[in-house]
Amino acid sequence: MEMNGKLSFGKKLFLMFIALVVATSLWLPSMHLLFRPQIDTYLSDAGTSPKAQALAARHLALWSDPELRAGEIAKMRQNNAEWDFMARTFFVLALGNMALREPEAKGQYLEIVDAIIEETIRLEQEHGAHYFLMAYAKYGHFRSKEGRSLFVDSEIALMLAVRRLVEEKEAYKPLLAERVEAMVATMQESPVLSGESYPDEAWMFCNTTALAAIRIADVLDGTDHFGFIDLWLEVAKRELVDPETGLLVSSFTFDGRPKDGPEGSSIWMVAHNLLLVDRAFAEDQYRRAKDALSAGILGFGYAREWPETWVGPMDVDSGPIVPVLKISAGSSGMALVAASAFDDRAYLSSLLTSLNFGGFPIEKDGQLRYAASNQVGDAVMLYAMVLGPAWAEVERRGGESW
Repeated sequence: MEMNGKLSFGKKLFLMFIALVVATSLWLPSMHLLFRPQIDTYLSDAGTSPKAQALAARHLALWSDPELRAGEIAKMRQNNAEWDFMARTFFVLALGNMALREPEAKGQYLEIVDAIIEETIRLEQEHGAHYFLMAYAKYGHFRSKEGRSLFVDSEIALMLAVRRLVEEKEAYKPLLAERVEAMVATMQESPVLSGESYPDEAWMFCNTTALAAIRIADVLDGTDHFGFIDLWLEVAKRELVDPETGLLVSSFTFDGRPKDGPEGSSIWMVAHNLLLVDRAFAEDQYRRAKDALSAGILGFGYAREWPETWVGPMDVDSGPIVPVLKISAGSSGMALVAASAFDDRAYLSSLLTSLNFGGFPIEKDGQLRYAASNQVGDAVMLYAMVLGPAWAEVERRGGESW
């Protein structure tokens, strides 16, 4: 009721509520513009982008300071020994691509690459593969005769292969050849030609990483594993594809029985790896993964861990899952790699928008890190920003066999 030309308290409250609703409806759809990146500050067709340089600077500082590095590694290993190992792998892959982008800085980057590779192999020799595996690896027995973890073998092999791709190092030739021989022998023991990462547990992520390393080794050394790779692809397409989505499953037993269906923390990297051995299949898997897992809200892009047809348990790969929206940090991080590898600039831009909003970037003294991430997460993001030249070099050298 109006009294003396004045609005009642209730009417004032109602009008304030309407104003808030209108303001929110106008502001929310535009909020993403505050975080939307200038894509050329993250990706560069020539050289290394400014954001990638700043992110790399943080990692280079860690690997140049043993005390600082030890502290970061100790924090990761408290949660998951795999993170220590994968941070090494993705940083080496990133530096390999940066060395191809910046020939004038190649010597500096390869010095760090060699330090990482040599320390990683030394730790494996001193402590065994279990040093980089989660504790449950000790609670079972590998079905393969050698009892090797393809997780460890494939990533060390890929590090060696990319290092040699940038610039030959004779000491690494026999090391890569030995890994390739061991991986192929182990994979051939399985009815589905896939090696175990853990006892009676094979991961598609690791098997396609092995294929990528084998492919590069063939280009480097003139070896021929085309028959094995073709047969692996034939078996995988027949035996290891989820019938609901057409996506490769993420994990399975030695005999090929699926343990986990398609997962974002796996399939994005799988599609990226497959580019080296079957481009059409890689593009098919990326398209299917995007259809099943990508999502966005108000300009912010993200990725789910599982398709609607299958939901698995939260674990260290998926990370915490945000309820309702089903946002997975692990899947969203790996989606950056795939979106970059398949030159999907629109999806990549939306993912970076979310990263700028929820990753809490901290830039100081020319270094960039993300407060919501850790060393392995930042290494994955760095790789997404610089990948391309190494895979292109394999294509160039492979010639007609590509």
